[in-house]
Amino acid sequence: MTAEHDRLDASAAPGADWKTWGPYLAERAWGTVREDYSATGEAWEHVPHDHARSRAYRWNEDGLAGFCDRDQTVCLGLGLWNERDPILKERLFGVTGTQGNHGEDVKEYYYYLDSTPTHSYAKMLYKYPQVAYPYADLVHENERRSTGDSEYELVDAIGDALKAGRYFDVFVEYAKAGEEDILCRITAHNRGPDAAPLHLLPQVWFRNTWSWTHDAPRPQMEATDNREVRLRQEALGERWWYAEAPDGAAVDLLFAHNETNRERLFGAPTPSPYVKDGINNCVVEGTADAVHPEQRGTKAAAHIHTEVPAGAARTAEIRFTPERKQRPFVHCDRLIDDRRDEADAFYDAVQRDDLSDDETRIQRQAFAGLMWSKQFYHYDVDRWLEGDPAQPDPPEGRWRNRGWEHLNNKDVVSMPDAWEYPWYAAWDLAFHMIPVALIDAEWAKRQMVLLTREWYMHPSGQLPAYEWAFDDVNPPVHAWAAWRVYQIDRKQRGTGDTEFLEKVFHKMLLNFTWWVNQKDRDGQNIFQGGFLGLDNIGVFDRSQELPTGGHLEQADGTAWMGMFCLNMLAMALELAKTKPAYEDVATKFFEHFVYIAHSINDACGGTGLWDPEDGFYYDTVHCPSGEMIPLRTRSFVGLIPLFAVETLDKEQLAELPDFRRRMNWFIENRPDLMEHLTLDAGDDDKPRVLLSLVDEDRLRRVLARMLDPDQFLSDYGLRSLSKEHKDAPFTFNADGQQFSVQYEPAESRSGLFGGNSNWRGPVWFPVNYLMIESLQKFDHYYGDDLTVEMPEADEPQPLWDVAGHLSRRLTRLFRKDENGERPVFGDEELFQKAPHWQDELLFYEYFHGDNGAGLGASHQTGWTALVAKLLQQSGGSKDD
Repeated sequence: MTAEHDRLDASAAPGADWKTWGPYLAERAWGTVREDYSATGEAWEHVPHDHARSRAYRWNEDGLAGFCDRDQTVCLGLGLWNERDPILKERLFGVTGTQGNHGEDVKEYYYYLDSTPTHSYAKMLYKYPQVAYPYADLVHENERRSTGDSEYELVDAIGDALKAGRYFDVFVEYAKAGEEDILCRITAHNRGPDAAPLHLLPQVWFRNTWSWTHDAPRPQMEATDNREVRLRQEALGERWWYAEAPDGAAVDLLFAHNETNRERLFGAPTPSPYVKDGINNCVVEGTADAVHPEQRGTKAAAHIHTEVPAGAARTAEIRFTPERKQRPFVHCDRLIDDRRDEADAFYDAVQRDDLSDDETRIQRQAFAGLMWSKQFYHYDVDRWLEGDPAQPDPPEGRWRNRGWEHLNNKDVVSMPDAWEYPWYAAWDLAFHMIPVALIDAEWAKRQMVLLTREWYMHPSGQLPAYEWAFDDVNPPVHAWAAWRVYQIDRKQRGTGDTEFLEKVFHKMLLNFTWWVNQKDRDGQNIFQGGFLGLDNIGVFDRSQELPTGGHLEQADGTAWMGMFCLNMLAMALELAKTKPAYEDVATKFFEHFVYIAHSINDACGGTGLWDPEDGFYYDTVHCPSGEMIPLRTRSFVGLIPLFAVETLDKEQLAELPDFRRRMNWFIENRPDLMEHLTLDAGDDDKPRVLLSLVDEDRLRRVLARMLDPDQFLSDYGLRSLSKEHKDAPFTFNADGQQFSVQYEPAESRSGLFGGNSNWRGPVWFPVNYLMIESLQKFDHYYGDDLTVEMPEADEPQPLWDVAGHLSRRLTRLFRKDENGERPVFGDEELFQKAPHWQDELLFYEYFHGDNGAGLGASHQTGWTALVAKLLQQSGGSKDD
């Protein structure tokens, strides 16, 4: 046990909660659906970046290197100015979905370096250029480029300055002296050859909760001396905020109100002259009367102006505390250092001893990204659609998310990427919780339950996808993730939390019923889920009407449902150990799995969605005439049937006689359905029973394609589309129209499902991770009886070793090679060679299918943080 483990235990029990405060402030609130009150649903244009410094947000705040409480009553953040930029750097900039040639993209360099699960210690790095930030250049050049061009990045725009070290490394560390006593140390290093000016502006502000209803109470903050601010708010009570520059620099307190500058944005009168952008206008434009002369308001900054010599550093310190302090910064540095040491001790206890120093660094930064991507998320759809009493009525015809008026979210939730995706996505979150469970199983369980609560889950049983379209259909992986979190927690604690498992299981019954009622069009156990997360992988958008008419029978949708059945079966059997009633439910999911296995392998003209000549699964167009046309695209769609596999322990089955009897009755009385089901008890020496959609022959044939370097297998994991489609694109003709899909290892040139969507070649962590788990499950049954060719091995390998090979290929993305380079950085020499860059890692959304370079959202430490789990289980035994 470590000090951080003690804090986790205290937070899990009633009373103390060290998680009340954390890095829950989003990197971006502008350009989000929540803030979009337009008639057209053009969120990026309704609140653009240029409005962000001047416009009060309705639903939640954003800021640079921010911290806040779980209700986001008060926010702590950082402003910077280099005397060259046109505005303060208070939030991260990026191009919007329409400006970017591959969709939205943040154009800043920042890194999450550390965080404990309770955020008793947290650290991030922001690289602030000393030259003028190229806002206009980034927008214009990205708009000019086509989808066939690479993205224009910050290093392309100001690369000479960055390579010369003309930037500040701004490290922001938070440490807790108590549950609500927050210390912050800001350290700015000048990496350049010359002295450079720097304005540090640590900030504190109230989230605006008073502009939306009449007579809402307004919180207050005011200076009581030159470095002390008193805050008062009805629910929070009284708090104190202090700022200090240890090197003796002056600290000037500046105050404004977190309210919209209506005059600047709309040409309308502004009730108060001291508005949200007042501090910006005072510092950058020299407009002294833009800040409150009486030093009070709802937003404050400590202005510290300094000159940083070449190679030197300057610091500022902040304290936010529920008690007034006479000497707020006494022992401050020592306490921050102590918390950092406690973070080291915690991770020393968590991480494997046999990881290399580089692997330890990779894993710890992955954990840090997960922790920094926990965000306060607030969205009441009914209020958003109807509008606020103190604001103009929303325009008629607003259409987005109608039907989800029950959804009322106000929680800290795990986000895919705090800038590019500052909203939860149901299937992303499921993957996030696997590595989270390694360091904070309690929070992982709470997150799994949260998305099934009545203010999230639709009354119909559908889980909300994401705020752009809650109705979109994500792969049904929530049950899988809950089961895996349960198993990880059980291994850590020595006993299973069946209360958690039962709670999630009941809600998953509703979700399963929704799938069966809504996505099995013909009632034949063949499913049509739409795009199911696999954007652009097919020849047309699978969520839209087909050009042929009819509908699509989806191999992946059907396989996901087979996997869902087996997850529910495993959970039911676990619960049945202490509650025999669950044996009945387990039987139901066994039977449903049998039906799905029969359909995917036997329906649709007698072969299901399986092509016996190609040895692969394909989506099939079900034409209005009844004709069935397979879409012979070799993509991950055809690999996903391997995910539907489970092994059942024979001893466990012997302890559940009712389930065993019902299962045997079904086997004996429905031989017509059992023909295409892999249900193999094996010899007496096998301790497990195998349940799978694929038999051994089909498994071998699919694996032969999957493990072929000229098809799916790259040096960095499995590609989402076979490389054979590079020279031989798949083409489909319908009514004189031609639709095609071609292997593209990097960004997609198709705008079929949005500019930033690409499943046409890159390596994605979530499906690769599931494939590794599936191979391990097959090995639990077959063992050394089933071996396959693996390119890097001298002889055929059992599937456990194949899974290990795949795992190492994925972790290779981040590990330094023999030349000291990381594939994730591609050919960018600054990232590969510069000493202040090469060990700061980014966990991208997906990776180049041939060279492993990072692509897509640069900070998607959500599902890509699965690398932490892969490292944790590397070299592990089959019982891990």
